[in-house]
Amino acid sequence: MKRLLTRREVCSGCRACEVACVARHDGQFGTATARIKVTKIEPVGLDVPNVCRLCRRPACVAACPTEALYRDEVTGVVWIKAEDCIGCSACVDECPFGMVVLHPETELPLICDLCDGDPACVKRCATEAIIYADNDTIAREKREKSAMAGQSLDERGAL
Repeated sequence: MKRLLTRREVCSGCRACEVACVARHDGQFGTATARIKVTKIEPVGLDVPNVCRLCRRPACVAACPTEALYRDEVTGVVWIKAEDCIGCSACVDECPFGMVVLHPETELPLICDLCDGDPACVKRCATEAIIYADNDTIAREKREKSAMAGQSLDERGAL
């Protein structure tokens, strides 16, 4: 299953991903209704992209008293039946990662829908801090990076 994965060590903090998300979903310019959030950790000067984790057993879905939220078992995306949502924010309270917020105008939950398999945030991320791939991609990259760090310069073909 493909999902959004992040590489915080290369995030520039430009927030183009947030702007792209809002443009895609709301047709507006800004970041207030983005389904992706970039958080600045001031003490260490680090920008961290935060994305929906596509939980196997999403707390947001379980918390919904009207069953307005449901998980697509194939994609992992949590979908919203707008007509059943009462705007109670139980889903917001229960997301352990803080990735569910209510839209300021519609009061519907803002939850990443992966842009139907073509995430706008990924397209706009110049540093590739956000990628759309399967779970093994980042793990494989970390193993390769670790293996390369263990080799001498001569073994890597450097001068």
